[in-house]
Parts: sequence; structure tokens; C-alpha cells
Amino acid sequence: MDRGLSYEDFIIQAQKETEISEDCEMYRAMQTITGKWRMVVMYQLSKKESFRFGELQRTLPNITKSMLSTALKELEDNGLVSRNQFNEIPPRVEYSLTEKGKGLFPIFYDVYRWLSEFPPS
Repeated sequence: MDRGLSYEDFIIQAQKETEISEDCEMYRAMQTITGKWRMVVMYQLSKKESFRFGELQRTLPNITKSMLSTALKELEDNGLVSRNQFNEIPPRVEYSLTEKGKGLFPIFYDVYRWLSEFPPS
């Protein structure tokens, strides 16, 4: 499996960036997935084809409606989650991972495997 850049090559690439800004690719990549709830929401969305808002919120008992709404909006803005609104009465909205969002899971799994090498402290 191609593991991408070695650490040494990464450092050389990172040193080319003179400052952290929205133009920096690494900055943009980290901003896309970081945040208290984004990766947790994505993980829950990976468990089935789609979720309604309330159903998703019940799987995350410590998240407020406002925080879930914000996380979903940010993930949607970044192209990682899709929002599908059905024109029904009552209105129905479902959220699911996009192909771009699903593409992050091999990376998440690599991080999980890396972390499992270290005992909890």
C-alpha cells in the first residue's frame, strides 16, 4: 500500500510553506476534519446509508441540536456529508456521507491502528 510521503519528505514539503494560512494545503486539510464533533458525526454516519437528524442526535447523547446542526453544516460545506431534503409533509431530511467523506475512512483506520499501538495512559 502506498503510504504517501515519508516523514522526511513531508518535512521538506512543509518547510516550503512560509506561514499557516488558508492557502496552505495542510492547514485546509486539518480544518476540514477537525473540531469537537465532526469526526464523531462522520463515524456515526458511516454506520448506515443515511440518518435523519433526530435519529443521528440520539446516537450522540452528549451533543446539542445546535452543535449537531453546526457540525453537519460544516461537513456539508466541505463536501463530506450530503443533505437530502424530501418534499413531503411533514418535511424529511436525511444526511449521509459523500464519496469524498467515505474516502477519509482508510485514513481514519490508519490513525486508529497507529493509536492502538500505544497503551492508554
